[in-house]
Formats: sequence, C-alpha cells, structure tokens
Amino acid sequence: MGLCISSIFSSPPSKTGLHSHASTNNSVGGGSEFLEAASESAGGIMSDSGQILEPPNLEVYSFFDLKIATKGFKQDLMVGEGGFGKVYRGWIHPETLAPSVTGSGLTVAVKRLSSESVQRFEDWQTVINFLGVLSHPNLVKLLGYCHEDKEHLLVYEFMPKRSLDYHLFERKESFPWDLRIKIMIGAARGLAFLHGSQRQVIYRDFKPSQILLDSNYEAKISGFELAKLGPSQGNSHVSTRVMGTIGYAAPEYMATGHLYVKSDVYAFGVVLLEVMTGLRVFDRKRPQGQESLVDWLRPKLLSKHKVNQIMDKGIKGQYSSKVATEMGRITHSCTEPDPKNRPHMKEVLDVLENIQRINVVPAGP
Repeated sequence: MGLCISSIFSSPPSKTGLHSHASTNNSVGGGSEFLEAASESAGGIMSDSGQILEPPNLEVYSFFDLKIATKGFKQDLMVGEGGFGKVYRGWIHPETLAPSVTGSGLTVAVKRLSSESVQRFEDWQTVINFLGVLSHPNLVKLLGYCHEDKEHLLVYEFMPKRSLDYHLFERKESFPWDLRIKIMIGAARGLAFLHGSQRQVIYRDFKPSQILLDSNYEAKISGFELAKLGPSQGNSHVSTRVMGTIGYAAPEYMATGHLYVKSDVYAFGVVLLEVMTGLRVFDRKRPQGQESLVDWLRPKLLSKHKVNQIMDKGIKGQYSSKVATEMGRITHSCTEPDPKNRPHMKEVLDVLENIQRINVVPAGP
C-alpha cells in the first residue's frame, strides 16, 4: 500500500535541528506517481479553493526537534491514540516553524508511529505523498514530518474542536443541527476536491473520527493512510486489499476488493445517516435486526413520515420537515448498493448546500 517514491529519503535527515523546507534530496512526493497523475489536471487546480503544490512544501524535523515541541512527548499532552500511533499537542514558532522550547507559539498535532511494521511505514509514507502535495481548506494541513532511525512522525495543524465522532457520540448534550450540516458540507467539499481531478484520489476511510474541526467548526478531512489513486486508462476501479472500518466500507469493496471513487460516496452516506439519527453505524447492543444502522434504517429513508421518526430526538425542532425529507433522499442515494447508481460528490455537495438554505424551522405555537 502507498505510493512508491524513488528518492524519498536519498539522504538522511539532520539529527541536530530543523531542515529548511523539503527540497532536492529530501523532497517528499516530488517525482512520485501521484504528482505525475496530478499534473494531468488543468493548471494543477482540482476544484474550487484547492490546488496541487509542486514541490511539496513540508518542513523536515529531527526527532529531537519534536521531542522539544511536545515537551518530551509528555503524557498529559497526548490528545489521541489510534491504529497509527499516539498524537501529542506540541508548539512551533509560527514563522520559522522551529520547535518552541517555551510551549508557546503555533499549536500543532504531532503523530508518532507506534510500530516498526512495514505496513505502518507505508501508511506514513502515503500520508506524506498525498497531504504533501494537496492543499484545500477542507483537508487537514500537513506541516512537516520526521524520519530518523526507527522514528517516523507527522506534524499537522492542530484542530481544537476535536472530531465529529466526539460531538455526535461522546458529548453529553446533543450536537446542534446547524453545526452538523455545516460540518458535512465542509467534508463534502473536501471529498469533491479529491475526486475532482482527471486522476481522482479515493480517500477510502471516511468516518466521523476522520473529520476534524477547527475553532469555527470548519471540517477538515484527516488521515489519508489508506488513500489511493483512482483508476486510470479507462478502468472503472482499483483492485486492492480490503482495509477500513466495518460499516463504512462500501459493499462492492468488501465483497471483491474493487475500489471505486463512489466507494467514498457510500461511506459519506453512512456518516450522513449517523448525523441524522445520532446513532453509530454498528452497535451490537441494539435489538436484533437493528445492529447495522444502514440495514435497519435505509428502507425508511424515502418515506416522509418514517424519516422524520428516525431523526435524532435531541435536535427536534432545529430542522424543518422538508430538510429531513431531503436528507433522507440524498442519504438513500449515497448508500445505493450499486456504485453506478450513487451520485458524484459534487452532486451531493450541491444538495447539502441547498438543504442548508431551505432549513426554515416552523414557528412554535
């Protein structure tokens, strides 16, 4: 998995301090398969407000730099942990991007590889390949990386409002509808950007925990460990090993390993259903027949009466009946079993933006 970069580390990074912005021997992604494919896009522009950066504009850090930035990877600065590794809050100088000894300046998220396995290294490499050259307001910004001995780290912009997963499923009070739709519109813009080039990018791991939120609740897609270039030379799909999260992976991908651009659309539809209902995609604690959210509720999405019944009770009164109906329709369309029948992400985005405009809540008695 991941894209092969012929000269990704042709000379070892410095062990004494910060490099200048990645270039020449230390450039990540330059000459890669992705950049060659991306150049097919007219002018490098893939969609509104997004672009392809060439060469990648990433800072190359030493392990010592990032140890300083995170105060020695202090336990109480750990802000998350996943399959890739642990994520720590850190600080760098806002202009020079050098590590901040004082713990002040620009707050960043430092992700540290947790395993020496080849698969984890390839995941790390894939993130650099994509986020090193893609720039869009709804993709999390990768600032730099570290490759030193057995240490592999990534430095991202810090997202203070956590993830959509947290707000939907972990906070005590219900997350407001207007923020839910705002976040899904932002995420749709990010996916539409990825799908918008002649050689599309398939994200492959879309889920609420990958949708991070800045201080204004603007959504930014993170992760990218499983991202793949879309099909080329007239092919309809990419064949690959099945990976991802149960419930979000499209049925054709789970069954055959055939990955389509519209496999992302299916996952997006699943998250829309979670946003509507406030329920997780899969829960063994639910009654028999209701464990899978899609299997249980998808048949109800085209019924005006039933779709209003399945909406999250915690946001009752925050949306109109017409909004619930339109949300049901687009969610049903995104989760079509046959990828050919799913809409493109740009179409989904247009529908969501219209839903946001029409959300006139009826006045109370």
